[in-house]
Amino acid sequence: MPFDIGIYEMVEILKCKLHGVIATGADKDYEGSILIDQSWMELAGILPYELVHVWNRTNGSRHITYAIPTTPGSGDIISNGPAAFMVDKGDILIIAAFTQLEEAKAHHFKPKIVLFDKDYNPYLKQV
Repeated sequence: MPFDIGIYEMVEILKCKLHGVIATGADKDYEGSILIDQSWMELAGILPYELVHVWNRTNGSRHITYAIPTTPGSGDIISNGPAAFMVDKGDILIIAAFTQLEEAKAHHFKPKIVLFDKDYNPYLKQV
């Protein structure tokens, strides 16, 4: 049993993710970030300029950047700057954000998972 001195232990857990988005572009000359369809960001709960992890299911690369909303309903996922060298148009990505919670609260927290159906429509997975 851990020594309890009245300090809340914080744990980092998955807050939300977009699972299976398709990259629509990569701009190596842009200063950084990943552009994400604003409606998908809102559905998942990703905030503008929030730190996100980007995992490329197509080539296995991983990087960390920040999210910038782009036109709602556009379906755009555009990797920018140095990370654009790790993402090609058509790559399948997972974009995840994490949060820190007190351990006691983390046991009851449910992340928002956004998946895409066969017609590429987003929906929330029940966790």
